[in-house]
Amino acid sequence: QVQLVESGGGLVQPGGSLRLSCVVSGSIFSITARRWYRQAPGKELELVGWIARDGSSDYADSVKGRFTISGDSAKNTVFLQMNNLKPEDTAVYYCNADIAAYSDYTMTTYWGQGTQVTVSS
Repeated sequence: QVQLVESGGGLVQPGGSLRLSCVVSGSIFSITARRWYRQAPGKELELVGWIARDGSSDYADSVKGRFTISGDSAKNTVFLQMNNLKPEDTAVYYCNADIAAYSDYTMTTYWGQGTQVTVSS
C-alpha cells in the first residue's frame, strides 16, 4: 500500500523559514511528478509547485524566489523549503505524487494527509 506522509509544519514568525518533508512508502515501481499544494482557511486548493523526475520544477508566482522543491530519490522523499514566510502562506500543505505501484503498475495520484503551517507574530 502506497502512503505519503508530510511533516515539518508548525508556527513560524514572518520572515522565518520552514522545511516540509513528504516521505513516500510502499511497494513502488515508479514515481513521476511530485507536487505540493496548500489550502488556506476559506480558500481553494492552490498548487504551490512541482518537481519532475528529471529534476525540472516550477512554482506558483506567489512563492517564486521564496520556496524551493527538491527530492531525495534514494529515500523517496520530497522537500519544500520555505523562506521569507508571510502570513498569507498560512495554510495546510499537502504533497501528492503520481505513482505506479508493483501491485498493478497503474499510474495513480496519491495524497498525503497534510501538515499545518502558520505564519504569525
